[in-house]
Amino acid sequence: MIKLALCDDETEQREVIGGLLRDYAAARPAKTVKLSVFSSGQELLNAAAECGGFDLYVLDIVMPGLSGIDLGVRLRELYSDGMIIYLTVSPEYAVDSYAARAFYYLMKPVESAKLYRVLDQAATALEKQKAACVTVRTKSGLQLLRLDEILYAELSGRVVRYHLAEGTYLDSVTVRSPFQEEIAPLLADARFFLCGASFAVNFFYVAAVERGFLRMDGGVRVPLARGLAAQAKRLWSDYWLDSPGGKTI
Repeated sequence: MIKLALCDDETEQREVIGGLLRDYAAARPAKTVKLSVFSSGQELLNAAAECGGFDLYVLDIVMPGLSGIDLGVRLRELYSDGMIIYLTVSPEYAVDSYAARAFYYLMKPVESAKLYRVLDQAATALEKQKAACVTVRTKSGLQLLRLDEILYAELSGRVVRYHLAEGTYLDSVTVRSPFQEEIAPLLADARFFLCGASFAVNFFYVAAVERGFLRMDGGVRVPLARGLAAQAKRLWSDYWLDSPGGKTI
């Protein structure tokens, strides 16, 4: 099931866009889309905190109180990895939408064909993102971790500690190979970056590249080896520019 959230402060727009989203869901029964509609950013934030977030967000940008951009940033701070699609009447916010790592940026009035194409692409990307996993050997046996739930990995003593987006962590058994070899399955995915001898981060959760650190969602700072800042900024930017997100229609 795909949990879809629509947020727009204008009643008419909620009815129009909501109608398009319901038609989309009805035409794709195999996807089982559940739509929730909100009239304010705070209302959506409260619901996301209670249910653990949504899979897809369709957000208006210009709203009183909490703007769509601020709302998207707050959702990321809650470790929500849902795909964000922005709707607006002005292209001036396209650059700002990168702060929330938007999947797409659509201009109003929205054509149904364009919206449905973007929703299909987002749903497909979401399925692939959730399907990618890594097997971790722990003291209690093998455990499967989805790559999209790993915030970063670090070598802690002689174990690899996987820090998860939900705020917990998972330790591997004692490792004897170099850290880079142990996390090779992570580094094979474009989302992950080896930022030092003992750390690898998921670019999806990187909020900023700072001097000597990568700041993650939630404020955690992961050490960045000297001389890697330029490469980290380039690859972090490439990750978002090369992904389906960040495009405007």
